Amino acid sequence: MQFRVSVCSFLRHCSVERQLSEHTVRAYTNDLADLRKFLGSDIAPAEVTVATLSAYLEDMLDRRKLAATTVRRRFACLRAFFRYRATCETFVDPFLAIKLQLPRRKRLPRTLSHPEISSLMTSLTLFAGLRDTHNDVLAAAVSLIVATGIRVGELCQLAADDVSPDGAICRIHGKGSRDRVVYISDTPLRSALKSLVEQRRRAGHSHGPLFLNRHGLALKPQSIRSRLRRYSHQIGLTRRVTPHMLRHTAATLLIESGVDIRFVQRLLGHSSIATTEIYTHVSDEALRVTLERANILAVLGRGTRRSSRRDEARQKVPVA
Repeated sequence: MQFRVSVCSFLRHCSVERQLSEHTVRAYTNDLADLRKFLGSDIAPAEVTVATLSAYLEDMLDRRKLAATTVRRRFACLRAFFRYRATCETFVDPFLAIKLQLPRRKRLPRTLSHPEISSLMTSLTLFAGLRDTHNDVLAAAVSLIVATGIRVGELCQLAADDVSPDGAICRIHGKGSRDRVVYISDTPLRSALKSLVEQRRRAGHSHGPLFLNRHGLALKPQSIRSRLRRYSHQIGLTRRVTPHMLRHTAATLLIESGVDIRFVQRLLGHSSIATTEIYTHVSDEALRVTLERANILAVLGRGTRRSSRRDEARQKVPVA
């Protein structure tokens, strides 16, 4: 089977059988297209050898200077592709003889500071009070991300019947076909979700998407990204705000508030707690507040002065 046909079969397998997200399938499509471009001809997967993959690795790192994270992601895609093809055809998976050892750079998640997230949420509340349905939808969507750390793709897939009638519970369809339940503790957000659910059910669309755009269609992730970016600039935030930054902010705030990391893992839908552990870093703001509260030098200074006064008093006491 030629490479192009094999790729189509693999992508269909990922979309239908594995139920991977549209975003993941699109990323796999681009990664496999890059390898096919490097090969230069439509050869069969069985003709790809360890030497071929080594040359491809060298091309990405040395000639094109791609980031290690990009190379690692592409090789993860290729590993899944060749493993699948090896089960469908009789050839040896070349990845059985390859062990990629690229340095892993641990990046701290990009989050909003306390003043930034407070400014955003306060202004969104006022923004939603303009009696504009679409303003209400944006405010509810952003609030839900901040309250639960839900991914923007998961938010757009949320159906009206995924939310309890009182807006207190949401069933999230996560990555890798892993569903989870999140609980809404904020009363205004509960009311907003309850109102949206009632609207969809009155219209007879309880199985349809909860968040709609101006045309009555399902709200797309890119629409939320662009509206959030435009709105954050309007209120004076200088950094580019993204829905995933809000997810990072939600997780960091929960950790700083003392929520057990295992609960945060379940809330975010991480399959491994190692992924969640990145949020256990101490933010600059939390560090500043903690150090101000401790004020070690001041404590030591007061202790030194008290000790000096005690020593002076002892010296003045007459010896019997």
